[in-house]
Amino acid sequence: MIFSSHIFLLYFLPLFLLAYFLVPSKGRNIVLLLASIVFYAWGAPDFILILLASTVANFYLVKAMHRATSTHRKKLFCLLAILLSLGLLAYFKYANFFVDNANALLSALGLGTMGWTKVLLPIGISFFTFQSITYVVDTYRGVNAPMQRLTDYMVYIIMFPQLIAGPIVRYTDIADQITARRRLRWEECLQGFYRFVIGLSKKVLIADVIGRTVDVALGGDLAIMDTGTAWITITAYTMQLYFDFSGYSDMAIGLGRMMGFRFPENFDNPYTSASITEFWRRWHITLGTFMRNYLYIPLGGNRHGTARTYLNLWIVFLLSGLWHGASWNFVLWGAYHGCFLVVERLLSRHIPRFDTQRRNPLFVIPTFIILLVGWAIFRIEDLPSCWTFIQRLFAFDFSGFALAEHPQYYVTLTVALLFTFFTFLPFGKRIQRFAYYTDYRPKAHIPVWLVASLLFFFCLGALTATDFSPFIYFRF
Repeated sequence: MIFSSHIFLLYFLPLFLLAYFLVPSKGRNIVLLLASIVFYAWGAPDFILILLASTVANFYLVKAMHRATSTHRKKLFCLLAILLSLGLLAYFKYANFFVDNANALLSALGLGTMGWTKVLLPIGISFFTFQSITYVVDTYRGVNAPMQRLTDYMVYIIMFPQLIAGPIVRYTDIADQITARRRLRWEECLQGFYRFVIGLSKKVLIADVIGRTVDVALGGDLAIMDTGTAWITITAYTMQLYFDFSGYSDMAIGLGRMMGFRFPENFDNPYTSASITEFWRRWHITLGTFMRNYLYIPLGGNRHGTARTYLNLWIVFLLSGLWHGASWNFVLWGAYHGCFLVVERLLSRHIPRFDTQRRNPLFVIPTFIILLVGWAIFRIEDLPSCWTFIQRLFAFDFSGFALAEHPQYYVTLTVALLFTFFTFLPFGKRIQRFAYYTDYRPKAHIPVWLVASLLFFFCLGALTATDFSPFIYFRF
């Protein structure tokens, strides 16, 4: 089940909200837990037992870790809990990748290949794995005490708004919201609905419209694509990915607010960044926070000299690329970004104008071009095809340029670019703050609710005319 589907919008969500609002406050976690189980089982019935079993096991391992009287036993239980989560992730996400590459090597050496049955990837496994690791490590570090109720912990891990694609929420950020009896106010519910509709519109009215033409363009013969089409296509994919993923985050944040939760923001106008360093402070913010707190700092961060700092940065982004998918193009994409981060650190040490702490607006365009090339690596998994496409980007061959058949594609792409970059200007930021964060006066809710409802029905109409379109990050 996905947010942008009729079954979720017209059946699951209304029935859930009705039950959630009618039960006493002490029973809302149970309603949310049961709904989350149904939500996940609907889309991945073969994996729901694995999700539940791993969640229960982690809960008791952390409790045993907390009760342990010796440092050795604490470390042992912490390691077991982390290995349980990472072991499941490694098996389901990377076993096929490992076997395929091992067989390719064995075949090249003239040896027999290993027999293997392909493993299906459970949806959302990367996100709930990382979320469980934050809880384990933070409890070990003493940042928070372990949760007392199994049901509360299960709500934290598998609540359906952010189960599939985040945001990755630290327990300390929402501890009181889970364990306390949440007060529901109609103003908060309406604010959540508005945020949900913004995300739904991003996904259905922008990302899906652009994505259909992008898929056709990248599914053709890349070797004969002219340079103009290549740049438009990768720009369109860049917009599709952003509006698809940020749309999901908006919907998750909106749903959470309707239920009394405040999830952290996950995007902050990333394409207006003036450096790759700034981009990664603004893109998928909760993943960046996770990688910094639970990988970069444990590796040593910047505490062991300049060379080690650069190596740590590069390793983090190499692993970040691998986290995005079990394919060499993702590894290359992570290494690509890691190299630019290291280069920016080097330049900022010696050339003041390249200091990433001093935002230079002139660098927004070159940064965006670097990102476009990076998204080409990210999108095209076959490396020879990826290299062919990048060559076409810089071939300066405009002889075969022709407009796509659907004018809606160009109109939607233009709208996406305007929405993406208008926050570069102060008035754009004010408009965004008004749309996202305004606490409206009671009378102001009437026109805002009407606009949100109109957009909601536009989205329903668009969904009726399109095929099933899952969120891009569901497969990561």
